[in-house]
Amino acid sequence: MKAKKIDAFTLNEMLMVLAIIGILLLIALPQFMPLIAKTKGQEAKIQLKHIANLQSQYRYINSKFSPDFNNIDFEVPRTVKEGGTANYRYEVIEASTTSFKARAEAVEDFDGDGIYNVWEIDENGTLKEITKD
Repeated sequence: MKAKKIDAFTLNEMLMVLAIIGILLLIALPQFMPLIAKTKGQEAKIQLKHIANLQSQYRYINSKFSPDFNNIDFEVPRTVKEGGTANYRYEVIEASTTSFKARAEAVEDFDGDGIYNVWEIDENGTLKEITKD
């Protein structure tokens, strides 16, 4: 019986392809870092808008804004440093009868430049990026 030869790639060819893919990734990754930071910033925007909506509901009932997340029934998500999935830490930095301001501060540096992303929202629902990462 004669053995049939199967066309296939050699180990050296496979390793060469993997090396080329690795080099291409190293070249492309720095260009994708701003997109990664922008995508993670969406989390802060969504949560801050939710906080603003809860604050508005609380104000309609109590005629004031609340400095405490428990009063508005906002469950603060656990951050990635605490074993959770949230990339931001949330806090109410100002609350009175006429205004409030909430802040989302990144718990990790998304692009490795030493600057942490910070977002704020006010009683009008105006989102503002305080510190860009």
